[in-house]
Amino acid sequence: MASTSLTCFASSLVLILSVFLTVHFQVTDAQGTQPIVKGLSWNFYDSICPNVESIIRRRLRDVFRQDIGQAAGLLRLHFHDCFVQGCDGSVLLDGSASGPSEKDAPPNLTLRQQAFRIIEDLRRRVHRECGRVVSCADVTAIAARDSVFLSGGPDYLLPLGRRDGLNFATRNETLANLPPPSFNASLILSSLATKNFTPTDVVALSGGHTIGIGHCPSFTDRLYPNQDPSMDKTFANNLKITCPTTNTTNTTFLDIRSPNKFDNKYYVDLMNRQGLFTSDQDLYTDRRTRGIVTSFAINESLFFKEFVNSMIKMGQLNVLTGTQGEIRANCSVRNSANYDLFLPSSVGEEKQGTWSEI
Repeated sequence: MASTSLTCFASSLVLILSVFLTVHFQVTDAQGTQPIVKGLSWNFYDSICPNVESIIRRRLRDVFRQDIGQAAGLLRLHFHDCFVQGCDGSVLLDGSASGPSEKDAPPNLTLRQQAFRIIEDLRRRVHRECGRVVSCADVTAIAARDSVFLSGGPDYLLPLGRRDGLNFATRNETLANLPPPSFNASLILSSLATKNFTPTDVVALSGGHTIGIGHCPSFTDRLYPNQDPSMDKTFANNLKITCPTTNTTNTTFLDIRSPNKFDNKYYVDLMNRQGLFTSDQDLYTDRRTRGIVTSFAINESLFFKEFVNSMIKMGQLNVLTGTQGEIRANCSVRNSANYDLFLPSSVGEEKQGTWSEI
C-alpha cells in the first residue's frame, strides 16, 4: 500500500511540474527572444528573393521523403560551420594550394558528403530564380532550420543576410572549436562559454542529437576495455554487438527511442543512462546541467523554446554582413577561383537537378 501511494504521489508530482513548466514556458515568439546582430534582418530577402525559403523547404520535403536521415546531416553541417570561424559557409569550401579545408579536419571527416551536395543543389535552385543574391551560409542556416521542422521539431523565423567567408579555418582552429564527443560536461561548458553560450544553451543545442547517428570510434572508449559505469548495462551490451571492437566503423542511432523524429526523447535517454557520447550522458551526471536535462525531458515545449533561442544565437556567431565576404557562385569554391562566375547565372544551370543526380 505504501509503495502504491508513493508511486501515485511521484506521478502526481511529475504531472504538476509538467503543467507548471508548460504554463510558464510556452513558446511565445516564432522569432525567439535573441537580439539580432547588425546587418541581419528578419525580412532580408523580401524584395530581392522573396521565395528563397519556400524553394528550400519544398526541395527538402522531397529529399527527406526519400531519406529522412539527411536532416541530421544538414543540421550538423550548420553546427560545424558556425562553431568554427562563425556562420560563414567556410565548412563548405574545398581545400586549395593554401592547405587542407575544414572538411579535411578530423572532426569533419564524418560529415555526410550528401549534405554538401544537397546544399549546392539548393544554392543552384535559389540562384536560378533570384540570381546570385543568397549566400551559401544562409542556405545552410535555412536548411538546418527546415531539417528540424520537417523531422518533427519547431518551426521558427531566421534572421538572414549572412555573407560567405573568403577563407577556411586551419586544422588546428577547427580542432580547437569543435568539442569532441569524449568531453565531459565541464569541458563542454568551458569550451562553449567562450562563445557566450550558457549551460541552458549547451543542453538545448545538445538536443540536436535527438536525430542522427554516431560512429563507433566516437564512443567505444566507454565500452572497452571497461564499461563506463554511467552507461546502462543493457544499452552497453547492445552497443557492443554493433561495435565489437574499438576500430569498428559501424554506426548507431544517437537517440534509441525516436531516432528520426526531432523531439525531447534524447533527454529521456540521458535520464535512463542511455546517452551515446560522454558529452551527452555527462550533462545528466553533472549537477550544473542535470536539472536542465530533467526539465527538457518532462516538457517538450520548453525544450523547443530554448532550442530555438539557442539556434538563433548560434546562427549569428561572427557572421559576415554588408560588404564583407562575398556571395559564392559555387558553395565549395571562392569566387576568385570559380571560372564559371564570368558566365551568365543561367548558363550551365538550365537543367533541373534531380535527387538521383545529387
